[in-house]
Amino acid sequence: MTAPSTPETAPNAEARTELTDGYHLVVDALQMNDVDTIYGVVGIPITDLARLAQARGIRYIGFRHESNAGHAAAAAGFLTRKPGICLTVSAPGFLNGLVALANATTNCFPMVQISGSSERHLVDLRQGDYEEMDQLAAAQPFCKAAYRVSRVEDIGRGIARALRTAVSGRPGGVYLDIPAAVLGSIMDAEAGARTLSRIVDPAPRQFPGPEAVDRAVDLLAGAERPLLVLGKGAAYARADERVREFVESTGIPFIPMSMAKGLLPDDHPQSAATARSLALKKADVVMLVGARLNWLLNHGQAPQWNPAARFVHVDIEAREMDSNQPIAAPLVGDIESVLEAIAERAKPGRIAAPAAWRAELAARSAQNVARMAERLAADPHPMQFMGALKAVRDVVREHPETYIVNEGANALDIARNVIDMRVPRHRLDSGTWGVMGIGMGYAIAAAVESGGAPVVAVEGDSAFGFSGMELETICRYELPVVTVVMNNGGVYRGDDVNPRGDAPSPTTLMVAARHDRMIEAFGGKGYRATTPAEVTAALTEALASGRPALIDCVIDPSAGTESGHIAHLNPKGITGGTIASAAK
Repeated sequence: MTAPSTPETAPNAEARTELTDGYHLVVDALQMNDVDTIYGVVGIPITDLARLAQARGIRYIGFRHESNAGHAAAAAGFLTRKPGICLTVSAPGFLNGLVALANATTNCFPMVQISGSSERHLVDLRQGDYEEMDQLAAAQPFCKAAYRVSRVEDIGRGIARALRTAVSGRPGGVYLDIPAAVLGSIMDAEAGARTLSRIVDPAPRQFPGPEAVDRAVDLLAGAERPLLVLGKGAAYARADERVREFVESTGIPFIPMSMAKGLLPDDHPQSAATARSLALKKADVVMLVGARLNWLLNHGQAPQWNPAARFVHVDIEAREMDSNQPIAAPLVGDIESVLEAIAERAKPGRIAAPAAWRAELAARSAQNVARMAERLAADPHPMQFMGALKAVRDVVREHPETYIVNEGANALDIARNVIDMRVPRHRLDSGTWGVMGIGMGYAIAAAVESGGAPVVAVEGDSAFGFSGMELETICRYELPVVTVVMNNGGVYRGDDVNPRGDAPSPTTLMVAARHDRMIEAFGGKGYRATTPAEVTAALTEALASGRPALIDCVIDPSAGTESGHIAHLNPKGITGGTIASAAK
């Protein structure tokens, strides 16, 4: 029998206090800062966080491996200029995601990895908690910044700080550690709401000083053989019109780094990409825009570069200056502000590339383009990389809205030269680290963040193996991703042999692999192509369908070069022979 009500126990006698917890505060803080997508892998202690985010309207894309989720978040950061969010479990899951976080930092992509973690008092005394690890300490060397939230009332501050750090200045990866106890902590909802904040102007414009601009203008104006190098930072900056205005008003030839392809069309008359070697060897003044003189540009050193070249460097990070070569005219600021300042302070026509220099590069480009046309026209059997990639190029030309994701060794090097780009930020590849395994993560992010634009992922068969299980993710979310596997049965090539004959060689994969059947297991469409014509037919049909598909391109196992275009980075051992011959 129910006890009679008293004034103290009567319903609605006083308003009940509403409560919230760490899970809700994380989601509220993310939504307050316009985060609309999370990439991740769930498990203890963050499964309910993903459920709640999804219930509140944040799109959650669940992966099969944390590295791939992290690579997707990093690519999302590059494509949107907003920090991509990766959610992982503790310890091993955190470590898997850390690979992508480090790669994002190296590539200057804004990304935040949020990971649950074990109880601090158990971790600090090494008491052997479930998945015990000091994740904050582990993350710090590999990212732009790492923070830990130790109190539920600090969640809003932690989210805001992580987002601002990721996108401000030179973008990069940020780690945010939230222990399980903090996620489960309960507090007054009204008080909790007061702890949240929306970040204001997290990536403010940075203008160069007038004297720095004048110094750069003087140097460029006096150049006899000026050259512009556009890096992926220029693509990220979204200063497309400013870049075009500067290039076309000065007539300076330009070379795009791989992820800057499409910022200006590859067939632009001032593109010196097909005369790259000559341009680098002879340029006397080089302006780097969102590019770094790292290994991808041979550190600016002879013999690839003119040893007398002087550099103008546009970068938002002052510490980048002089990292490899003396910078004669450093321009520290965001790319749009720098180019605006140059336009304002340089009289029209003062900076102008001499006609003789432009003609010399154009002549070399014409020679190289003709040679490439001859190679592309060949149709040897078995199929070679060139034939398969020419077929991809020709189909994609009819669909300029297509995003190209590219990784591998030969698959990367040859595709970069064959598949031309006409739209900015539509090429995603292995980037500064040259890391393998970005393929499916980047492809998923491109499809998601573009709102469903077609994506073609051109993968070496070895590179595809790092993330191939994400075909299931692509099919689960019905994403318009076509994966094209260059299948030559090996790491680099498939014809290496073990001189002992008792096992496959270190670079040998399964020549008879049927990657097309993998996607069929998940409901996608698989194709097997042995000729360029079959590649053309399969890709045309796959793009028209708008559904997940995979084309297994059977390439001659002897096709390909050891380590692709960077074979010179392999250290030399015993002189006059290979390790294999020495073992005989």
